[in-house]
Amino acid sequence: MIVLIDNGHGSDTPGKCSPDRKLKEYLKSREIARRLVKTLNSRMVNAKTPIEAHLLVEEDKDISLPERCRRANAYCDKYGKENVLLVSIHCNAAGADGKWKSAGGWCVYTSPGKTKADDLATEIWKAADEGLKDYKDRFPFLQAQGAYDSKQKPMRADWSDGDPDYEARFYILVHTKCPAVLTESLFQDNKADCDFLLSEEGTKAIVELHANGIINYIKKIKKA
Repeated sequence: MIVLIDNGHGSDTPGKCSPDRKLKEYLKSREIARRLVKTLNSRMVNAKTPIEAHLLVEEDKDISLPERCRRANAYCDKYGKENVLLVSIHCNAAGADGKWKSAGGWCVYTSPGKTKADDLATEIWKAADEGLKDYKDRFPFLQAQGAYDSKQKPMRADWSDGDPDYEARFYILVHTKCPAVLTESLFQDNKADCDFLLSEEGTKAIVELHANGIINYIKKIKKA
C-alpha cells in the first residue's frame, strides 16, 4: 500500500505560525510528516500488505497545490488508485491577526459526499480520540483557566452525516484520485495547544495517532 504524506505549506508561505513565532506550521508539519513516514515504513499490516510511505513534498519551499496533486496522481496511475492513500498534515488557526485565540482541538477533513476517504478519516479520528488521551484529560482544566472558550472540545467533529469528519472542497482533497484526508492537529494560535505541539509528548502523540489510524484503515480495506 502506498501512503503519501503531504506536509502543509512551505518556508516561503506568509504567516502560518504561532503569535510568538515559536511554532511555524511548515516546520512542524514537516517534522510530523518525516517522523510519520519513518514510523509507517517500520511497520507492516501483514506479510502480504507491506506499507510504502513517501513524503509528497521533499522541498522546504511551498509547492503549489496543482503540483502536489500531480505528484499524488502519478502514484495513482502507476500503482492503481485503490492502492494509494494520502494524508495532508496541517495545524489549525482561528485567526490571522497574530494574536492568541481561545479555539482548540483536533479534527479531520474530507471532500464532500460519501467516499472511501470517509472511512480513512474515521479510523484516524478514532486513533486520535484514543491517542490524545492526556491532551483530552488536561483540556477541561485548561478550559477552566481560560485557555479555551466554553464552546471548545478537544475532539472536534461534525456528526451530521454519521461520521466525525468535516467536509470541505480543499484542493488537495478534490483533485486527487485516491482517498485523501486533511488533518488539523490542534491550533497554532492557541497557547496551550501550541505548547503541546512543541513538546516531544505532543509531537509523538500526533505522529502515533496518524500511524495507527492509517494502519487500521489499511487492515480494514484489505480484510473487506
